[in-house]
Amino acid sequence: MIVTTAGKNAEKIIKKAKETALLLKSSFLERGSHSISSFIEKYNDDVLMIGVEKISYHPKDGSSPFFFHPNSSMFRVKQLLRGDKDAFVEAAKLKPGMSLLDCTLGLGSDSIVGSLVAGEDGKVTGIESSKAIAFVVQSGLSVWDSSIKEMNDAMRRIEVVHGDHYEVLKKQSDHSFDVVYFDPMFESSIQSPGIQGLKGSADYRVLTPEVIKEAFRVASQRVVLKDSRNSSKFNELGFTVIQRNASFLYGVLEKNT
Repeated sequence: MIVTTAGKNAEKIIKKAKETALLLKSSFLERGSHSISSFIEKYNDDVLMIGVEKISYHPKDGSSPFFFHPNSSMFRVKQLLRGDKDAFVEAAKLKPGMSLLDCTLGLGSDSIVGSLVAGEDGKVTGIESSKAIAFVVQSGLSVWDSSIKEMNDAMRRIEVVHGDHYEVLKKQSDHSFDVVYFDPMFESSIQSPGIQGLKGSADYRVLTPEVIKEAFRVASQRVVLKDSRNSSKFNELGFTVIQRNASFLYGVLEKNT
C-alpha cells in the first residue's frame, strides 16, 4: 500500500503521512502534482491519502474510496438517547458495564452503538482484517465530531484491533467478553452508499463452525450473528433466530449460565 498526502496543505501533513507509512510498513510517496489514480495505475497498489481532517483509502480495483463516517450509528444513537429500542442492542442484551467483542468491525456502526450502551464502565473491542480499513476507522473514531457528546465519548472508547478474527479469538481467555458479535460482509449485502468503499477490501470469508466454537468459548453470555433473513448460516451454525420484520435478522447462541 502507498501512503501519500492530500493535494492541498501537503507541507502541513507530510510528517504525519511519513509516520503513518512507517507504522503501516508501507511506502511513502511525495504527492507533488500526481493524482491518486496515476499512482494506482503506475504502481498497481492501493493508496492511503492523509489529509488535514480526513484520511481516505483508495483501492486499486477502482471501487469507491473509503473514509470514516459513523453511517447508520448516528440515527441509531439518537433513537437510543430518546428512549427507543435498537435491534442489535436487544439481540445482544447489552447493558451498562458489559463487554463486547465485535469480530467484523467495518465502519464500526454496531460497535459505536454498543459502546454507547456499555458506557464508561463497559468495554468494546472491534477486530478488522484489513490493515487500511482498521487504520482509517481507528483514526476516524478518535477525531470525528458528531456534535453529540455521548456519541463522541462512545467512539473514543472503542479499541480497534487489526487481525484475523479467528486468530484473535484463539488468543483470548475463556469468558473474556460478555458478548461476541459477527456481522459478515457479503457482496450482495453492500447496498448502502456509506459502505461502498469497503467493497474491495472487505473480508468475504464464510463463518465456520471452528470460528463459532472459539467465539462461544470467549463469550461469557452469548454469541450474536447478523445475517440476511434467508441465510442458511443460522441453522448450520446452531443459532436461534430472533424473528422480526426486516431484511436482516439476528441469531443468538446463549451460554448456559
